[in-house]
Amino acid sequence: MNGLVLIDKPAGCTSHDVVNRWRKLAKTKRVGHLGTLDPMATGLLALLTGTATRLAQFYGKDDKTYCARITFGQISDTYDAEGQIVETGAPLPTPDAVRAALTAFTGRFLQTPPPVSAKKINGVAAYKLVRKQIPVELAPVEIEVKHLEVTSLAPDNVEIVVTCSSGSYIRSIAHDLGQNLGCGALLSRLRRTQAGEFKIENAWTLDSLIELADAGRLCEAVTPAAKMLAHVPAEHFNVTVETQIRQGRDFRTSPFVVPSGAPIVKALSYSGELIAIGQLKIPNLYHPGTVL
Repeated sequence: MNGLVLIDKPAGCTSHDVVNRWRKLAKTKRVGHLGTLDPMATGLLALLTGTATRLAQFYGKDDKTYCARITFGQISDTYDAEGQIVETGAPLPTPDAVRAALTAFTGRFLQTPPPVSAKKINGVAAYKLVRKQIPVELAPVEIEVKHLEVTSLAPDNVEIVVTCSSGSYIRSIAHDLGQNLGCGALLSRLRRTQAGEFKIENAWTLDSLIELADAGRLCEAVTPAAKMLAHVPAEHFNVTVETQIRQGRDFRTSPFVVPSGAPIVKALSYSGELIAIGQLKIPNLYHPGTVL
């Protein structure tokens, strides 16, 4: 099986745990994910399996959408409920104060990643340095929050829906919101509902995948590689050209099938399998930069 599988990750396990579970179900070692989720988080986790792992380079920088709950009056070293929680004892904010403070977290702004994160410092993940009690100072990074909506507001928490650029940390938004309000805050729940073109409605639970595997129908959960990158133009080629493409030779496309100047193209076999992703050299001439 070569393609994409969308999984609804449960709380309490790492993204790597989910990858290992899929490896066992699909009986393959070739698996990669398109963006991780913290153990506390649930929701959409996109995996590439088989030779389709080579398509990861064409993903990863898409916007993400999350449903989050931020709890006031508490702080933690991880900025979420998985860390060492400390009650601040500060007065809780008013609803108007919360709504006003949240306006600072829309548009483009600089965000400092959490110290317990996968951000690298001299090639070492920050969380590994924290575990060794080595001081961590991460540089702010520009992110963009394209949409932020309050869905529920209680005396001690607020629930929001956020659509943001890749690399954004909802944990940092929670922590910084608490700092701005003067009461402290942490992320107490997080669920990813969309990543680029992928939506949680199309994801499979681990239990449902196990049922498919037991029934010998696991392939039903996999979107074939040929159907991935739906926005990329595609053309079918005969066996002779397919062999040449697999050998790394440039190939021509029909101007009636592939728009002239398209930066990349999907080369498909007559049977509909993805052969390669071609990269434009000159109009209608492509080099098979990624061969499956």
